[in-house]
Formats: sequence, C-alpha cells, structure tokens
Amino acid sequence: MRIGSVEVRGLARLAPMAGATNAPFRLVARECGSGLTTTEEMDSASVLYQTPHAITASAYYPAERPLAMQLLGKSPEPLAEAAARCEAMGADVVDLNMGCPVPRITGKGKGAALMRDIPGTARILRAMRAAVRVPLTVKIRGGWDDTHLNAVEVARMAEAEGVDAITVHPRTRSQMFTGKAPWTIIAEVVDAVRIPVTGNGDVHSMSDARRMVAETGCQSVMIGRGALGSPWVFDEAWEPMPPIAQRGYRARVIARHVALIKEHFAERFALIQLKKHLSWYTEGLGHARECRAAIFQTQTADEVWETFQRYWERSAHTEAALLETATA
Repeated sequence: MRIGSVEVRGLARLAPMAGATNAPFRLVARECGSGLTTTEEMDSASVLYQTPHAITASAYYPAERPLAMQLLGKSPEPLAEAAARCEAMGADVVDLNMGCPVPRITGKGKGAALMRDIPGTARILRAMRAAVRVPLTVKIRGGWDDTHLNAVEVARMAEAEGVDAITVHPRTRSQMFTGKAPWTIIAEVVDAVRIPVTGNGDVHSMSDARRMVAETGCQSVMIGRGALGSPWVFDEAWEPMPPIAQRGYRARVIARHVALIKEHFAERFALIQLKKHLSWYTEGLGHARECRAAIFQTQTADEVWETFQRYWERSAHTEAALLETATA
C-alpha cells in the first residue's frame, strides 16, 4: 500500500497507543514485520513547546522508518505549526488523532470530539495540509455514539481536504473499547473514498487481519492492543510455527525489547517501561499472575528483568508438560 509518496510494506502495522508505542517497542514491532509505526499521540502544544513528553514520544531509531507522528489538538494554527515541526523532526507521515475516546481528551474538544464538528475539522485539515509536504493521514472512529455514525461523512470530508489515507476504528466514542468492533463501517468507508483505508479493531493475528481485508476491502490493517505483549503478531511466519520454535522466537524478541528499553531510557523511566511490557509478556506463561505481582515489587531495571527470566524458566517445564500431554 502507498500513503502518498510513502510505501508501506506488509499487510499489518502497529497502532499508536499512549504510554506504549515508544521507540523501543516500535522498533521491535518493525523488526517483527510491522509495515509502518506511529508515535503515541502528542498534543500540538507539547510539540511546539518541546515538552519532555514530546521529546520522548518523537524520539525514534532510523531503522523504524517509515514513521508516522500523531498529533492531538483542536485548533488549525497550532496543529499546522506542529505538523510542520514533526516533518522537520523526520516524520515520514503526519497523522491527526480523531479517534481518542478518553473523556479528558474529548472534553477539551480533541480526539474523537473532532468528529462532532466537521466544518471545524475541515479547517484544521486544510491548514495542516498546507503546512506539510509529507503525507497527511487521519485516524477516526465510527462516530460519537450509535445515533451519530458519521465515519463516511468524515472520511469524504478528509479526502476532499487532501488527506492521503484514513484509518478507521469502527467502534463509537461511547463504546470506548468495549463490545465487538463493527467491521461493516470500515467497508462503508472503503466504498465511499478513493484514498487508501486501513482497518482497526479486534485484530489479534494475521489470520484476523486477512479476514478483515476480505470482509471490508481495506488495504491494510492496524493492530493495537493485539500487539501488546505480542509484537510477533506482525510476522506471517508466527502462526504456523511449532510451539518450541515459538518459544525461542518469543525469548529473542523479549530480550531484544528489554535491551532497547535499557539502552534508550534513563533508569527510572526504563523501570516503568519494563514493568509494563514484561507484564504484558507474561500472557500465556505458567504462574502469570504470580509473575506480574513479583514484577511490580521490583525496584530496579535489572531486578525486574531477572524476575521475569526466573518465571520464564519455570514456565518452560509447564509448557513442556502441556506439549507432551497434547502429543501423547
């Protein structure tokens, strides 16, 4: 798929997620097969004032590219200026967040709230389009609630304002992340515009991704929560891999991710990130709940990694026993 001048290889790519999709995790996902990665959302003011959050969120490894930087805001001028700043920092794509459902964001007129003011959002996109030469994209929801399903209307407006591609998470803002994602809304957007559409929602494997493409006609798939603790989800070779090979693959990816976190962040922030990601990596391990509890009691980056490894080795015996029982 092409987003303007940027070629995106592979069927699936990593979604932007607050507090999770920093440079180490994005690079690991890229190495596992994600065709494009996106920074977590950055408020336009944060980018303009170069706050610590913006500096951390926009930092990237050259090997990640192509890279999209996602902005959050509600006013044309600051968003246009922030978009230009992102381009100057090396963004290959600039994305506008029109889907965040969190009340502290929507209550300020940002994120999914932009879908409630189509003329105002058109002015925002017009200003951003004029400010950057790189591709401009948007990530939207199905609508505000079940009585305001306007993804098609918003998508058509975005295309008319020069947006190069659209990602659709079909749940409404009021649904947040609950219930089943209605993929039919993605199909409706695909039928309504000529620019590339990426689908998002309830995708936990490449099999799911292929099914979404078949059912909706979208050109690519964005995986968010399904990639937390499972960046290998982007690798087409993962699902058919035998269990023993999968365990070795997981071990290599986790060790790589840990090394990147420790290299990239100062000790205090590295500890926070390690606790978060290693807790997600416990999924499927024996004694996972016990392991997570032990992880959150650790005080240093080295200690949290040693704790995880201890439980990882313990789980090897459990997994071997289960495999032996299954093949008996």
